[in-house]
Amino acid sequence: MHKIVHYRNKCIGCNICYELQPETWRMSKKDGKATLINSTQKKSVFILSINHSIVNQSQEVAKACPVKIIKII
Repeated sequence: MHKIVHYRNKCIGCNICYELQPETWRMSKKDGKATLINSTQKKSVFILSINHSIVNQSQEVAKACPVKIIKII
């Protein structure tokens, strides 16, 4: 099982994750930062278990993030 790890407190709100994977991400209307849909929070880190079928797409999102705060493990 793979996981997306998102360090949300460092997000700059560029919107690229939402543009590339809108079924997994949304942009917060409160602070303009990305939110990982259905994730669990551990301190300031958000984690979501993902199916093998979206791992490649998620890796592309992680590569596209300009501040490199999205990791796939």
